[in-house]
Amino acid sequence: MLHLQNLLDDAKCYDEVRERRWPEGVCCPHCASPEVTRQGHDTTQPSRRKYRCTACRRYFDDLTGTIFAGHHQPLGVWIWCLYLMGLNLSNEQIGQEWGLNKDDAHRMTSPLRTGIVAVQAEPTLSGEVECDEVYVVAGHKGHPEAVKKRP
Repeated sequence: MLHLQNLLDDAKCYDEVRERRWPEGVCCPHCASPEVTRQGHDTTQPSRRKYRCTACRRYFDDLTGTIFAGHHQPLGVWIWCLYLMGLNLSNEQIGQEWGLNKDDAHRMTSPLRTGIVAVQAEPTLSGEVECDEVYVVAGHKGHPEAVKKRP
C-alpha cells in the first residue's frame, strides 16, 4: 500500500520507485545484469541515483526506461498526478491543482493511462458463455455473384 505522506518528499518518491522497480536489487534496464555500480546522484535532483552496468558498460538512473524518464516535471508531480487520476479528475482539474497548462497535464496523463491499461489482465472466460444477437453479413461487397442463390 502506498501512503500519501510518502509522496510529499522527493527522496521518498525515488525510494518508492526503486523499491517497486527493483525489489531484489538494482539491475541494468538495458541488459538485465545485476552487476551494477553506483555513480553518485543527479545534479538537478539529488534523490535520483545514477548507476553504471559493469556488463554492458552503459549508464542509467532510477527513471531510465520508465514513462517518467525524459520529462521536466519532478517525480513527485507525476505521482500526485497518478493519485489525482485515481480520484477521476480531468486533465484540466489536474493542471489547475499543480498550476500546469492543461496540455502539459494531458502529456503527463496520457502515458500514465496507457500504462495502466497495458498492465490490466485480460479477462478469462470460464463455464458456459453465451452471445446474443450475432449479425452475419450476407453479402460480399462488390461481388454480387458470390451471393447469388444457386438453382
